[in-house]
Amino acid sequence: MGRGRTRKVEKVVSGGSGGGGELSGCGSLNVPSGPVFYPSEEEFKDPLEYIYKIRPEAEPYGICKIVPPKSWDPPFALDMEKFTFPTKSQAIHQLQARSAPCDSKTFRLEYGRFLEEHCGKKAKKRIVFEGDELDLCKLFNGVKRFGGYDRVAKGKKWGEVYRFIRPGQKISECSKHVLSLLYLEHLLDYEEYYCQLNKEKRKGCKRGTSGWKRCEPVVEATSVKRRRSNKEGERVDVIKAEEAELDQICEQCRSGLHGDVMLLCDRCNKGWHIYCLSPPLKRIPPGNWYCQECLNSEKDCFGFVPGKQFSLEAFKRVADRVKKKWFGSTDTSWAQLEKKFWEIVEGSVGEVEVMYGNDLDTSIYGSGFPRQADTKPQSVDGDVWDEHCTSPWNLNNLPRLQDSILRTVHQNIAGVMVPWLYIGMLFSSFCWHFEDHCFYSMNYHHWGEPKCWYSVPGKDIHAFEKVMRSTLPDLFEAQPDLLFQLVTMLNPSVLQDKGVPVYSIIQEPGNFVITFPRSYHGGFNFGLNCAEAVNFAPADWLPHGGFGAELYRYYHRVPVLSHEELLCVVAKSDLESRASTYLKKELLRMYSNEKTWRERLWKNGIIKSSPMTPRVKPEYVGTEEDPMCVICQQLLYLSAVSCNCRPSAYVCLEHWEHLCECKPNKRRLLYRHTLAELSGLLFSVGKSDSIEVAGDSQKDMCTAKVVALTKKVKGGHVTHAKLAEEWVLKSCKILEHPYSKGAYDSAIKEAEQFIWAGSEMDLVREINNNLIQAHKWAEDVIECICKVKIWSSHRNCDKVQMDHVNEILRHPAPCNEPSHLQLKEYQEEANTLIQDINSVLTSCSEYSISDMEFLYKRAVNSPIHVKECDILNLKLSAMKAWLDTVTICLSQESTSPVGVDVLYKLETEMLELKLQLPEADMLSGLVGQVKLCLSQCNEMLKGKICLKDVKLFLSQWENLNVKIPELELLKKFYNDAISWISRVDLVLTNAHERADQDNVVAELTTLQRDGGLLQIQVDELPLVEVELKKAQCRVEALKVLNSLMSMDFINELISEAAMLQIDKEKLFTDISERHSVAMGWEDKAKHVLASRAPLSDFEDMLRTFDHIGMIPPSLLDVKNAVSTAKAWLVKAKPFLFQDTSDVPPPDFFLQVDTLKDLVLESENLKVYMKECSQLEEVLKKAIGWEHNASSILQNAEHLYNIDVVEGISDCFIFKIEQKVLSMDSALRDGISLGLKFNLIPKLEDACSITRWCIKALSFPINIPTQKEVEMMLEASANFPVMYKSCPLVTALSECLSWLMKSLDILDSDSHEQVEVSFVEELLVQSKKICISFPSVICRLGDAIQNHKLWLEQVHHFSRLSLEERSWNMLTQLKECGSSKAFSCVELEMICLEVGKVIKWKQQCADIIKPPSAEENALHSALITLKDNVEKSVAIYGNMEHGKSRHLCLFCSISIEGRETLTCSICKDSFHLQCTEISWEDSVAFVCPLCNFFNNFRLPHKGSNSLRAGKKHLDLDKLSARLSDASDLYIRTEEQGILHQIVEKAYACSVSLSEVVNFALAYVGKDLDVVNRKLCLALKAINISGICDAEGCQKFDLALDRHSWKARADKILGSPGKPTLRRVRHHLKEGLALNIPPEDYFRQKLTALRDMGLRWAYTAKKVSVDGGVLGLDRVFELISEGECLPVDCVEELQLLRDRSMLYCICRRPYDERAMIACDKCDEWYHFDCVKITSAPKTYICIACSPHSTEDMRASAPTTQDRFTGGKFEEPQTPSRRSELKMSSQKPKCISKKIIKPMGISNDFPKKLSSNDKLLWRNRKRFRRVARKRSDLQSLSPLLYVQNKGLM
Repeated sequence: MGRGRTRKVEKVVSGGSGGGGELSGCGSLNVPSGPVFYPSEEEFKDPLEYIYKIRPEAEPYGICKIVPPKSWDPPFALDMEKFTFPTKSQAIHQLQARSAPCDSKTFRLEYGRFLEEHCGKKAKKRIVFEGDELDLCKLFNGVKRFGGYDRVAKGKKWGEVYRFIRPGQKISECSKHVLSLLYLEHLLDYEEYYCQLNKEKRKGCKRGTSGWKRCEPVVEATSVKRRRSNKEGERVDVIKAEEAELDQICEQCRSGLHGDVMLLCDRCNKGWHIYCLSPPLKRIPPGNWYCQECLNSEKDCFGFVPGKQFSLEAFKRVADRVKKKWFGSTDTSWAQLEKKFWEIVEGSVGEVEVMYGNDLDTSIYGSGFPRQADTKPQSVDGDVWDEHCTSPWNLNNLPRLQDSILRTVHQNIAGVMVPWLYIGMLFSSFCWHFEDHCFYSMNYHHWGEPKCWYSVPGKDIHAFEKVMRSTLPDLFEAQPDLLFQLVTMLNPSVLQDKGVPVYSIIQEPGNFVITFPRSYHGGFNFGLNCAEAVNFAPADWLPHGGFGAELYRYYHRVPVLSHEELLCVVAKSDLESRASTYLKKELLRMYSNEKTWRERLWKNGIIKSSPMTPRVKPEYVGTEEDPMCVICQQLLYLSAVSCNCRPSAYVCLEHWEHLCECKPNKRRLLYRHTLAELSGLLFSVGKSDSIEVAGDSQKDMCTAKVVALTKKVKGGHVTHAKLAEEWVLKSCKILEHPYSKGAYDSAIKEAEQFIWAGSEMDLVREINNNLIQAHKWAEDVIECICKVKIWSSHRNCDKVQMDHVNEILRHPAPCNEPSHLQLKEYQEEANTLIQDINSVLTSCSEYSISDMEFLYKRAVNSPIHVKECDILNLKLSAMKAWLDTVTICLSQESTSPVGVDVLYKLETEMLELKLQLPEADMLSGLVGQVKLCLSQCNEMLKGKICLKDVKLFLSQWENLNVKIPELELLKKFYNDAISWISRVDLVLTNAHERADQDNVVAELTTLQRDGGLLQIQVDELPLVEVELKKAQCRVEALKVLNSLMSMDFINELISEAAMLQIDKEKLFTDISERHSVAMGWEDKAKHVLASRAPLSDFEDMLRTFDHIGMIPPSLLDVKNAVSTAKAWLVKAKPFLFQDTSDVPPPDFFLQVDTLKDLVLESENLKVYMKECSQLEEVLKKAIGWEHNASSILQNAEHLYNIDVVEGISDCFIFKIEQKVLSMDSALRDGISLGLKFNLIPKLEDACSITRWCIKALSFPINIPTQKEVEMMLEASANFPVMYKSCPLVTALSECLSWLMKSLDILDSDSHEQVEVSFVEELLVQSKKICISFPSVICRLGDAIQNHKLWLEQVHHFSRLSLEERSWNMLTQLKECGSSKAFSCVELEMICLEVGKVIKWKQQCADIIKPPSAEENALHSALITLKDNVEKSVAIYGNMEHGKSRHLCLFCSISIEGRETLTCSICKDSFHLQCTEISWEDSVAFVCPLCNFFNNFRLPHKGSNSLRAGKKHLDLDKLSARLSDASDLYIRTEEQGILHQIVEKAYACSVSLSEVVNFALAYVGKDLDVVNRKLCLALKAINISGICDAEGCQKFDLALDRHSWKARADKILGSPGKPTLRRVRHHLKEGLALNIPPEDYFRQKLTALRDMGLRWAYTAKKVSVDGGVLGLDRVFELISEGECLPVDCVEELQLLRDRSMLYCICRRPYDERAMIACDKCDEWYHFDCVKITSAPKTYICIACSPHSTEDMRASAPTTQDRFTGGKFEEPQTPSRRSELKMSSQKPKCISKKIIKPMGISNDFPKKLSSNDKLLWRNRKRFRRVARKRSDLQSLSPLLYVQNKGLM
């Protein structure tokens, strides 16, 4: 938006007279506008075609606006009075400026752990700030939002942080200072720790899955939730096995499996697999981890809260209040609205909440577009309604258009297939988002205020998300999927500052807005409006849809629909040629992905497969619900993986490993299409493509087929095709052999691993189908035979159906099943039975009922059920039922009559059944009588019915016992007539004497109506009609006596009574007397009206009327005359009694036209009044004033039309002033009359214009200010149109316009925007205007002269040579031109060249980074840099002597004249101040370089860490800047210095390359040569401070290799033997550095490694042989290992452990349970000493042979030992090498036991006497027992033991 309303810039976009586009928008944010298109009528017919046409131009903006042709005007279909809708409350001030929904408890928990682990202190319970507790969590997030502590402190943003944590409170400087101190004290260290932790997390994410090694975890602590770490130091959460199965499950997939990747929250202990998180993690994160539930507080979670239900009128009132609150009743520009909106969003205004009726489902609340099912409003034409119902631009039709991809979607998905309605108010917002599945969207604005849209193109989606995350880091950390929630806004100016393109659109009523796939968009409403939106998907959407599907998969979000299903369904439907190109690419991608994963599953051992259940309606998307992957929540349309251990869980192919922990061969692949079917689908789409594209796709497919699919098996590899070929041979043999169910099942099951594949498995699928069909056929045959046998034996089961048997035996036998011959015999018997039944059914009359019953019994006894048996049964049942019914009907004993329909039905059934029975003849006779009676009834009913004829006919058929409807009707007619005649006789008796004549009229009316309805003619009906008229006349006479009636009505009533011969009744004589009195009043009234009598006479007439009792004809005229006169008097009263001395305000003036109308009305009054003449006098005065005012106005207009070309005289000015005086006088006279004259505003306008002219004529004498002239011009713009064109006003306006332009130029600070030709044109115009301004003209001439002088200076400067042009001259020209020159090419050139030089210097300064910001800081830095490079060149020159110049390595400055330190190794000198050490520590000073070459280990940062703490400059960047300098208009001193620096730096680079190449090629033993060269090169690099990237990389490699060689020399030359592990590790480092094989040190270390590995292999083999090798040979092997030049520590230890002997059996350690003596510490096997459980104290028999029985008696059971108290860890035996007699008595060690599982606890034994003798005679050993951690060889036994304890 611009300032106010910007002018729209148009450009032609589409062809046709009506097509075109424009870039329009509004914005105080300077957001560029998106494109606007104007389709022609022809282009507007097809929306998808038109969008495809404009897409190349519109899509780079991400959004566009379409303005329909003028003919497009759809009616709004909703009933605005009845329409109600729900709303949501939007907190606009929190869309951006809100804190993350952090949980303070979780933050304090993590913060407390940090303080305890890293600071050694505990967190304070409460920190107070301004009297309230400070929320550290919000403070930390607030500082994080603004870039961290350093940026907040540097940018002085503590006020923003304060507003972030405590919105709405006043901020003082003291508060900001205290807040910064609190953060510094409590949170700064935690911020550094937090940032370091995030860096480690990001490094882990970059490393990917390949960098995460699943090492076997090592348990650190034992508890319910154990913290484990693997060998890489990663922390992993695991739990005990038993509790994992019961409690610990993943909250996403609900599985407790895969505990090695289960991540537990460090607060709530809930678990998630790392691959189940959204987004998934690739490795276990370092540090503590908290789930989203613990990180986010529910009370702080932000969203749009559901609000009230509103009607449209109520919502409008709320919207008006909101707008009035912010902007009052004044008009507001779009720019002001937008500016205020973003101020609210950024939190600088305060709390603002609005209501928004968004996402209203039109299938529930109704659509704004017409729909066929909706009710058409009465105000809408039917043709218009029908036209827009079917219009393609109707959003209800758009998704299902012919060329739309979504037309195959079956579901009515709200917002996608069904539009959403939006009712908005001021500031209601739709936040940044892109559409579901990256669809297109179309939004139509029905009515109301505009909408403001912003858009970021789809190609910049990643840049947009990066800026969002960096700007709102705390929100995204709390909610990684924040952009999916549609609740966050960000100012577009922030995006623009970060380089993200943003465009805006203003959508007005009747406009369409299109958003393109993947484009982020958002916006807000300018006020109350109504819009409607829907998604759509043309063919070019398909690639974006694939991207959207992958995004859903990554974030584990449930998709709206299955993208794979949509592709397959669309591919099978009719396609347009344009869609096939996009569809083919997507299908090829889907096919490749599916093929890759299916083959991978087969390689990993998943060989079971089965097809999914086919769709009922495969031509539509979404007709059935697909299973969903429990990991990534995606719909599994194409394929899935399942397992019987979790029958209700499915996963996609990518997550097959995470389904369960079963072996792969237990899992099953489910697929909907084979790869061959998908390939065929792809090729079918390709047919509509070009030959070239189709050929490329086929080539890709063929290339994919060439690669053989293989996997490892025992004994080698096997291919998929080879297995299939073997299966085919095997299956062919199965089909040839006799049927075996097991063989068929096995073959079909084995074929599952081939069926899913491509066309190469077509033969397998064909044979498999044959096997399945043969298997089914054989099983059906066997089943049928079994059923026949069972039914024949028991007859308690269902029979075999004949149709089923025929179906089985219809085709030849597909396999060898002998029992099918027996089934054929049963089939033949059933066919014979069918023939017999058909014979009986065709000739039914020839067979009796008993014959049919016998045949039915025969069919019932058959083992095969035939459907003809059922037909026979129905036939037999029908015959029996008919006979029973006829017998009842013909029976004489029947009391109720028989219905005609029953007789007819029986007759029809008789004919159908072809019965030959006596009852049939009797039935025919009865039917004949009924038909005769019926014909007579119909004949009588056709004509007029006489009462006597009906009576005779009814008596004739009285005895017929059949219920005939026509006969019953005649009976009813007869009864009705008799009843009516009796009612007439009753009413007519004494009817004229009754007082209730109203009731008489009602009764007679009813009788008349009922008599007319009779079907039989009666004679009494005319008599009833006459009596009714008399009764009605009497009723009217009673009304006349009781109420006022008109005289005309009474005359008619008297005439009617006379005609009916009832006028002599008393009722009518009373009425005649009243009539004569009324006639006398009527004559008098006519006389008063004709003579225009006074008002009093009329009032007397009205008073006498009250006693008449009738309404005379003239009564209304008399009343009208009186009321008219009184009304006129009321209106005339203000004009008659007005006091002229007190003038009322103008708003209360009386209308002159009203006065005239009143005078005219007085002439038509029928009453005489004196006020009429008074009103005429007032009118005469008003007419006189109007005449005078018109004369004055004519004179003024004549004055304005005077031609003033020749100039204006003083006499003319005097004449104008006199006119002003006469106008003022006339105005006063008109106002004094108190009437509202039309000429008063005209006089006022003329008076103000005349004064304006007088003021304009005074300007040549007193030069006005620019503001005064501007006000005068604004006043002239508001003049009435009739005066604007007057010559005088026009001439003066031209003078003022000239003066305004001149003053604008002269008063402006700079002339840069004005061209000199414009100023010269002003001087020419000054001669044409009617007023002269000499002082202004003179100043304009001086300005033109100054401009020309400056141009001469510029031309002189341009003629100078390049060396003569200086920077000072250029800057002086710019400064002078800015103040004196007008806009010209020379000024632009000078400014451009100055900008180039400044930019070049800034680029140089950005590279070199001068220490100060002074004016000449770059020049000084370049001089210093040049000196350093020269020193470096000198060092390379003196390399042969091995000495450097007298420079300090740290600062590259001479050491002369300052305190120095000398390195005790290289003898180089350094400034004492640069070393940062004291004199006391300088005795044995060693420089960093010598430190490195002594330790021979390069730091992890490479050689950079040795470069004296300063960052080196990039030579390539300096060279690029030197190249850029050649384009400058001048030569600067910095350019020359930089040229010298680059030349010498390249010389240094060449010297460095020589040193590096020598060091890398050297493979000898003597390292001193290389050492000296590298040392001098490193010094030279440090002094110069310049290097190129490639040279530094090679130099680092040379240093690494030299360090490796030096450390290898140390290993080989050390007095002690190196360990084998150290040698191998060092060689591994050498391989990583590509040490050449011929290198001296690599050869030596390789020889050592090979020698040690050979011995170690033998030692490990012996250590686990279980005592096979003799001890003598073991000792020899130990001696051999000790004599090796390499130390094999672990293997020697294993052999020494192997040489130890235990127990009385003198055997090496094995896995049998052992116990140690508490006296001698000797270890014994349980079975050797005859014990089954460990006692509390154990003394062996050799130490105390008599105490054995006592110890056994007191020994507790195993259960007591392990559950009765604290578990004590068992002790392990000492190694044989450590067997020494202890001089002291060992400490008592309880429960020294090693026990495997399976030892009985209650099986005591006693030692025999021989055993005791053996104990006494053995040699006694005394050893010290050691803990199990010292004996690695016992770890398997300890694991078994601990598992048993758990």
